[in-house]
Amino acid sequence: MKRWLFVFGIAVMLTLSWVGVAPDAAIAAPEEFDHAATGFLLEDGHAGVSCESCHVNGVFEGTSRRCAACHERGGLINATPKPVNHINTQEDCDACHSNRAWTQLTRMDHGAVIGACESCHNNTIARGKQPTHIQTSQDCEDCHTTTLWTAAVFDHSGISGDCQSCHNGVTTGGKNRSHMATSDACADCHVTSSWGAVSHVDHTAVIGTCASCHNGATAGGKNANHVPTAAACDDCHVTTAWTPATFSHDGVSSACVTCHNGAIESGKNTAHIATNNECDDCHTTTAWSPVTRVDHADVVGSCFSCHNGTVAAGKNAGHLQSGNTCDDCHTTTAWVPANFSHANITGNCASCHNGTTAAGKNATHLSTTNACEDCHAVTAWTPAVRVDHAEVIGTCFSCHNGTVAEGKTANHIQSGNTCDDCHTTTAWAPANFDHTGISGSCASCHNGTDAAGKGVTHIATTNTCEDCHTVVAWTPVARVDHADVVGDCFSCHNGTTATGKNASHIQSTNACDDCHTTAAWSPTHFDHTAVTGACFSCHNGVNATGKNATHIQSSSTCDDCHTTTAWIPATFDHAGVTGSCSTCHNGTNATGKNATHISTTNTCEDCHGVTSWSPATSVDHADVIGTCYSCHNGTVASGKTPNHLATSNTCDDCHITTTWSDVRFDHTGVSTTCTSCHNGTTATGKNIGHVQTSADCDGCHTTVAWVPANFDHALVIGSCSSCHNGVAAAGKPASHFVTSVECDNCHTVTSWSFTTYDHASANYPGDHRASVTCLSCHTANSQSISWRYPSYAPDCAGCHANEYESGEHRKTQTPATYYTVGELRDCAGSCHTYTDSSLTTVSSYRNSHHRVSDGEFH
Repeated sequence: MKRWLFVFGIAVMLTLSWVGVAPDAAIAAPEEFDHAATGFLLEDGHAGVSCESCHVNGVFEGTSRRCAACHERGGLINATPKPVNHINTQEDCDACHSNRAWTQLTRMDHGAVIGACESCHNNTIARGKQPTHIQTSQDCEDCHTTTLWTAAVFDHSGISGDCQSCHNGVTTGGKNRSHMATSDACADCHVTSSWGAVSHVDHTAVIGTCASCHNGATAGGKNANHVPTAAACDDCHVTTAWTPATFSHDGVSSACVTCHNGAIESGKNTAHIATNNECDDCHTTTAWSPVTRVDHADVVGSCFSCHNGTVAAGKNAGHLQSGNTCDDCHTTTAWVPANFSHANITGNCASCHNGTTAAGKNATHLSTTNACEDCHAVTAWTPAVRVDHAEVIGTCFSCHNGTVAEGKTANHIQSGNTCDDCHTTTAWAPANFDHTGISGSCASCHNGTDAAGKGVTHIATTNTCEDCHTVVAWTPVARVDHADVVGDCFSCHNGTTATGKNASHIQSTNACDDCHTTAAWSPTHFDHTAVTGACFSCHNGVNATGKNATHIQSSSTCDDCHTTTAWIPATFDHAGVTGSCSTCHNGTNATGKNATHISTTNTCEDCHGVTSWSPATSVDHADVIGTCYSCHNGTVASGKTPNHLATSNTCDDCHITTTWSDVRFDHTGVSTTCTSCHNGTTATGKNIGHVQTSADCDGCHTTVAWVPANFDHALVIGSCSSCHNGVAAAGKPASHFVTSVECDNCHTVTSWSFTTYDHASANYPGDHRASVTCLSCHTANSQSISWRYPSYAPDCAGCHANEYESGEHRKTQTPATYYTVGELRDCAGSCHTYTDSSLTTVSSYRNSHHRVSDGEFH
């Protein structure tokens, strides 16, 4: 009701305000006038307003369309102004209000509102917090936005109460209907940054069974591979930890492996007996171990995989040492008796075959200390696989008599020796023959029939065996009688029959006896003619005399300088010399420096070559003592050329010893002008793109650095743009005003900015009081202006015609006439008020508004 009374009051005020508008002189409006043609429709609130309410003093043309032109305090037109408690904003009225009703807003643009939310939303100007609003000291915009009041992004940081003081289902959302039944406070499980997922659940305060929440909807329930059971969760699990669980098998009806399969629950461990039995064939649900029984019929694997002393009982301490598996001897039905296999017995035979545990040696056995297995095998006791004579007691003949064991053969050498004089028990042949009792010659036996004769590779000789060999050792021979040897040296000395050339022998195609004799291998008479290797292969100080201690240090081979016919004189080759020149060229061993040599600490080879002493290959100036001119005087070495710059500098002021050209020039001692040298011939001159100027080089440049130059524009010929074109020198930046005017119309050569441009002209007579940028008029950033009202260009009205207030410019008092915008288009025409239409008597003069420094065009 109060709201409608307020609206009604505003309507009455609007009506009274229109009635109160009284023009200076009411002018009858034409009976037929289409106001819509002006572009301002008289509709809604304006429909019933009289013409003179807006067009005061009889002025129709030029009336402002802006709401504020009428609805402002102290204006000529007395329409309802903004109330003093209006929202603080810079928006135009029609941005929010309509002509239909002042109080029915079309929209509310918060973007232009100045001030905090509560400056309006205080329940006086606009709706503020409701009584049920959460108690908080935060600003509205901390949670709400101007585009949408809800939903708000709530910042809990400033809240001092507990969660349920707001989250009670009234002030804001509380627990939903599907929430767990619990007496916990919200903050026990939830956090303010995110309602879900919860940080933890305190089960101690939860009311109800596990399944009331853990049903797969409210919270996770049994997973798909859970053990099939009707037991309640807490029969096995606890709220403090889901695993491990205490399981009761009482209600389980399926086989053990249904659950104990390694997926749902633990199955057989890796050390379990390999078997096809069901779990409950051996185990019980009350205790997994010990087992009730073992069914060996379904056990897969060897006996030892269980009977290893850990899983089940293994071999006892008195068991035979054997690598056999249990079932090689035993069976699962009865442990004894066993079927014995010797294959993997690790103990010796006597440990069992001792006459007590098993049969031992019989009475006729050889007298020996050998163990059974030294001669016998476990597969068959006889015949023996071998006899170890080392442990047999007695002579060979006590067995080897042709009866007990094999004796001498019919073709045995006649000898009174016992068997072991020649033979050994390890091998019958070959025998170690004792020649002591032999009376014949070697050849009587060593004839290739009775005993081995000469080998096919034997030296061709007429000597008897004993001339060279002894009966103690056939090899090496005691001596060789070369007198009876048939053939050349190499037929024997070939590295196979007899020693040949050793690895370090001189490379030569000579026959042995060209240098050596049979009487003495060395010394020899050496013939170099047939030698194929290098001198040093022999003359190395080991095989033959090498270099003496004072020999010149050189990597050359001997024959580079020496010959085989005469060691000296030598032809010297410097190529392989490793020492320095002065090692030899010291004035004693060889010629040294002469008296006129340049004073230097350089070594000879720094400048000279070994093929020719002069001219020198290079000069290392680093170690030369003295000034450049002491050598470079035109006599000892080249001096200045005729076209050298006239200067008193020393050579090294500009030149360096590594290269004569690419000098660093010291201009200090130069007495001429720059162009006397920098003329493009003697030294680099101006380049083709150089600025056209008659100034000397040093007018801009310095001898220290050519660039940057301190540029003197005074002598430059040509316009600014001839250089400042973006190539020769920096040109206009991309954002520069588009104009063909030369640079120096605005800029100076002393400073590019600030400019000397004076905008004052007939078109722009001084600075405007309002803030106007160049682009406000020069919208294209060029000299041309896009006039808002071209018919009035280039005068003030060209831009401000719409702001002209005719009522402010009375022309005559009687009758009351007013100047048109065209008459005062340039703000400079006569705008005096005359007494009558004769325009002869001025009743008042122009007022202070006639200045462009004023804020508006009147």
